[in-house]
Amino acid sequence: MNSVPRNWRLRQQRYRLVGEICESCGVRIFPPRDVCPECETMEQKEVAFSGRGEVYSYSTVYHPPRGFEEFAPYTVALVRLEEGPLVTAQLTDLDSEQVKIGMSVEMVTRRMQSGGEEGPIVYGYKFRPAIQPAAA
Repeated sequence: MNSVPRNWRLRQQRYRLVGEICESCGVRIFPPRDVCPECETMEQKEVAFSGRGEVYSYSTVYHPPRGFEEFAPYTVALVRLEEGPLVTAQLTDLDSEQVKIGMSVEMVTRRMQSGGEEGPIVYGYKFRPAIQPAAA
């Protein structure tokens, strides 16, 4: 069940990749947590990550969980952001045969789920192949 309040609370993470930097040890954290996973302190500072990274690992989903059937088959990847954290996300704008470990990707905001006729449409981050700037 999609929850409007829950989606509202997670909007920074889903639309801007907002995470944290531990003020004690400097580790970059995504998603945000109450306690640093490295040094266990509670002092974190909010930071927006660039949304650029590379595919660390991936798998293609042929039998999706309820609510994601319309996207099947789809590829889910572990993306190592330029800033360090690993993010799990669906890949978009490519076929599963095109995915390669180490390929450059960038975050985009896309539809994740629809709540049916009465429910909210949920948007969030996915990753697509990075668009290379044109040569000058």
